[in-house]
Amino acid sequence: MGRRPTVRLSGALVVVGTGIGAARLTSEARAAIEAADEVVYLVPDPIAAADITRLNRRARSLASCYAEGGHRREAYARMVEEMLTPVRAGKRVCAAFYGHPGVFVWPSHEAIEQARGEGFEARMLPGVSAEDCLFADLGVDPATAGCQSYEATRFLEGRPAVERRAALVLWQIGVVGSAEHTAEPRAPLLGALVDALREIYPDDHEVVVYEASPFAGVAPLVRPVPLAALGAAVTPASTLYVPPLESF
Repeated sequence: MGRRPTVRLSGALVVVGTGIGAARLTSEARAAIEAADEVVYLVPDPIAAADITRLNRRARSLASCYAEGGHRREAYARMVEEMLTPVRAGKRVCAAFYGHPGVFVWPSHEAIEQARGEGFEARMLPGVSAEDCLFADLGVDPATAGCQSYEATRFLEGRPAVERRAALVLWQIGVVGSAEHTAEPRAPLLGALVDALREIYPDDHEVVVYEASPFAGVAPLVRPVPLAALGAAVTPASTLYVPPLESF
């Protein structure tokens, strides 16, 4: 592996999180967006996009990096290049991602690593994540019994040992088993995931299907269901919270 350049170049990258909901953009992230020569962003709704473009008219979406039916990894690689190309041209670039920019955002970590390796200044600023919202909306303190957290497909493929006395959070259950970007997300392995969980927990163990609200004044989706009935309650944006079965 070659040594990183010792001379800092003029371009720079700062990656920020927009939080979950318009009111959760931090003042630090706001300042970074306003000060950038170029802004690229990936957010799920037009209200969040409008907030970013109001702060900086040189903002553009990364949504075009996705191709219908294409593998997400290919889209992520295109996003990295969209972030780094203006940096290499000497510009100060701000990349804004929904929620926390380091949680389920592979392109942000990759772009920062590459930028630093090429001698550019690069850093990440935190944002309010879906996990933060989950703890607040469900009234859960992860320090009480502990909390295990996995991406659903990786959990299903790896089958890690689960501590039933601690909470379990499974992310992206609404697209479990799918590696493609499609207009209508699907979860081809949702049934297999439910079966795997039923090997660990009883059928009547109450779990929570959760979705953070992206809009102020709109309640989050909090849907308690017995584990055996989980499949019918899941939407593409769902996160699963499994409460502890036993206590320490």
